[in-house]
Amino acid sequence: MRRTLISFTLAFLSTVLLGCNSAPQENDQQVQINAHQQSPDDQVAYFASGCFWCVEAIFQSVKGVSEAVSGYSGGTEPNPTYQKVSRGQTSHAEAVAVYYDPKEVSFEELVEVFFGSHDPTTLNQQGPDRGSQYRSIAFYQNENEKRIIEEHVKELEKEDVFDDPIVTEIKAFEVFYEAEEYHQEYEKLHPENPYVQSVSIPRLKRFQAKFPDLLKEKH
Repeated sequence: MRRTLISFTLAFLSTVLLGCNSAPQENDQQVQINAHQQSPDDQVAYFASGCFWCVEAIFQSVKGVSEAVSGYSGGTEPNPTYQKVSRGQTSHAEAVAVYYDPKEVSFEELVEVFFGSHDPTTLNQQGPDRGSQYRSIAFYQNENEKRIIEEHVKELEKEDVFDDPIVTEIKAFEVFYEAEEYHQEYEKLHPENPYVQSVSIPRLKRFQAKFPDLLKEKH
């Protein structure tokens, strides 16, 4: 019993200590703005809801999403790097650019995915990750997107979906900086990572169980 308790404690501590900022601190290269080449039919939406490893994997599992790209947004500093953002040295948050075909999935559904796949009531925190770089932000690029987000928040509050007030920022999109290459598809490429095993994969599975109708078909 004692050995089991010790093992559990060590596993818990490793999850806390090896958070989303536990990736190897590789040499940060110059980050490009909107460098991803989208298909002609794709539109792009931007969200921040904690560690971008988790958020990227969630949106990539959604039908109509061609790609989700990890990056940084919501702040003012130009050309942020993972080293600076993960240490809370910028005003940016870890964010994801979601490239999607509006004929297959709507912006409304993406907003539903966003609010349904994280806790929007925790200020500057998501799971074991703490700091403003992990805050919840729904970005809008026009008044229609802003209206959709605001109406969804009102509906969630009306239905008392969450016990605590929603603290998600509803923010006009300005710029998105793609994260360094080694962060892209991190969950998929590093399933052995303790954080991925303990946080990212369980978060993805909870989302998939909650929204089966929005998932891509498995081949």
